[in-house]
Amino acid sequence: MQYVFLFISLFGVSAFGYAQEETELIFHESHEVKKQSAPFSDAVQAGNLFFLAGQIGMDHSTRTMVEGGIKPETEQVIKNIEAVLAHHGMKLDNVVKCTVILSTMEDFAAFNEVYSKYFTKKPARTTFAAKGLARNAKVEIEVMAIR
Repeated sequence: MQYVFLFISLFGVSAFGYAQEETELIFHESHEVKKQSAPFSDAVQAGNLFFLAGQIGMDHSTRTMVEGGIKPETEQVIKNIEAVLAHHGMKLDNVVKCTVILSTMEDFAAFNEVYSKYFTKKPARTTFAAKGLARNAKVEIEVMAIR
């Protein structure tokens, strides 16, 4: 891949570039046997950067959604993220970006109560609401992490 960077200064624009070796992409198989036939990877690795698939509040040991609303679902989502990260030798502190999808913005404050207990390094985050999450979930979180 060829990357070109622009340097903008008060004196004008100059361009310089360098060649970077092509980064190998690794599409990791799920650590959970029941998810290995899913049409997506739990994690895709590009160098030391990991892109994790979105997680919902499903207890993977029973393959059922946890009950009780946004707070228990958020707890389970984070446990699921921790499991994928651990499989690749990482922790929540390796997360640099989260994308959060809520089923309603009315759950924003309750979600943040749980989220802030776990993501203490405060990774960059985008949060929005969408109708119709998988399995009627109240929250889905996808993350990017660096190892």
